[in-house]
Parts: sequence; structure tokens; C-alpha cells
Amino acid sequence: MRVLVTGGTGFIGRYVVRELRRTGHEPVCLVRDPSKSGFGADVRVVEGDVTRSESLTRVFSDIDAVIHLVGIIAENASKGITFERLHVEATTHVVKAARLAGIDRFIHMSANGARENGVSRYQSTKWLAEERVRMAGFREWTIFRPSLIFGRPDPDCPEFGSQLVRDLLRPFPIWPVFGHGLYEMQPVSVENVASAFVLALSNERAPGKTYCLTGPEKLSYLQIISRLARGAGLSERWVIKQPLWLVRPLVTLLGGTLLPITIDQFEMLIDGNTCDSSEFQDDFGLDPIPFSVDNLAYLSDS
Repeated sequence: MRVLVTGGTGFIGRYVVRELRRTGHEPVCLVRDPSKSGFGADVRVVEGDVTRSESLTRVFSDIDAVIHLVGIIAENASKGITFERLHVEATTHVVKAARLAGIDRFIHMSANGARENGVSRYQSTKWLAEERVRMAGFREWTIFRPSLIFGRPDPDCPEFGSQLVRDLLRPFPIWPVFGHGLYEMQPVSVENVASAFVLALSNERAPGKTYCLTGPEKLSYLQIISRLARGAGLSERWVIKQPLWLVRPLVTLLGGTLLPITIDQFEMLIDGNTCDSSEFQDDFGLDPIPFSVDNLAYLSDS
């Protein structure tokens, strides 16, 4: 298939583009500035901006399917980068352009925890974006809700593991932990995520479903930072558990500026990030790549 990919220059997007090419599809990457995409001549790029519907008018011609990956984890309101704009409005524009072009296959990236009344605006806007997809009238749509995604990033596309190693584990002699640190997550490998998106293009079980997409193991935050440290070749250190009643107002006031975590990220962290991905495993049969020290060895470069 000729597959238009939004967000193809991001961490997950580059893996999806490679997987599309590996499996014989033709990726077409939507980018704001083709000269800065970083793709070689073997990947077709088209110019467009998901936040400007008028820029998408001719982009979707001669396309068989869409993989929509655009999203943000933190806002920068001064630059117009908000959850409402990049999740809800952008998805609305892409969905509308795809429907006008007669495209019937749409694969959408959401996030685990997305729900109408989420603990964060990130989750709530992800849910609203899902609704835009579900209600658009596509003959075949599939939504994925991945948990935390790990894997070797490109230099300009860090993922959560490399960011934690760089911002917390490597520089600090003692590691601060919010609350008890026992809130659980199920990290999923970027290779498994990319495979899922590409397989959904032809998997007869996938249309009309919203899949939870996680790794095979539930781990506490304390276990996760321990594995990240060992993957990065660091010795484990003491942790200081900080009471939530003390930390929450500080993050609310200073998050995203003096502190490297926003209040949305804080609330999602302590809420946990797990789910039952058995339906996905039944329908896709992928061998999950574990969140193991060996598979985190790329962090030694962080």
C-alpha cells in the first residue's frame, strides 16, 4: 500500500517508516519542511502541516491508507503547541482530509490511559482525538493505545528511558522518587509498536477496534529506574521518597520550567500505566520484546 504517515520524523515514526519499507509498503511522510525531514531519496516526503487544514488539500491524493502518529507529551503554549491543537484539532484536520480523498483505512496513535475524564488533559485530549477517528465513517479504522515506549532513539528523538537516564539517573548521586514509587507501568518496545501499526493495515481482525498495547511485564517505577540504570551501565544509588502532598504543589508551580516534569506528566506517572493487552496479543500474535537490561543497553550512549 501507499501509506501516508504523519509524525514520521519522530521517535516512533522513524521506526514505522522503516517497517513499512521492510514489508513492501510505500511510506509517504507528511512534513512541514521537507528539507529538514532527514529522510533520504528513497523515502517520499510531502509538505503539509496538520495544524493547518488548508495545507492538506492535495496531500492525500493517490494514498491507500493513513497512519496518524502526531502527538506531544508536553505543551509550549507560547509557541502554539497545546494538547488541544496537536491532538484534537490536528486529528480533526487529518481525518477530514483523508475522508475527502476517499481513504478508508486509518490507523491512529493514542495512548494508554486515554479516557474522557482522564487524570490529565493529555489523556482527555487523546480520547477526544480517538472519538474524531471513530465517528469519521472510515470503513477500516484501528486505534492503538501504547504504554511507555522504549527503544534506541535517533539523536534528536529521545524516548522516556534515555530522558530519565540523562536528566535524573546519571547526574544525581541520590535519586528522588515521588511518593512510594510502587505505581506500575508496562513498557513496550518501539519495534513491537511499529510492527503493530504496519500489521494493522492488513489484519482482518483489527478494523473497528481500540487496542491496549503494552509489554509483557508490570513493573513498579522503582524497578523501572533500576533496570534503566543497569542498562546504562550505572551503579544503583539511594532513593529519596518525597511525599506527594509536598511535591504536587511544587510541580504545579514549577513543572516544565525549573523542574523537568509537567503536572500532567506527574499525575500520569503516579496514576500508573498498565492494562490488559491480551486482545492485541490474540489478534496479532507478536512476540513481545521484554524490558530487560540487555534490551536497554542502548542507554549506555545516553
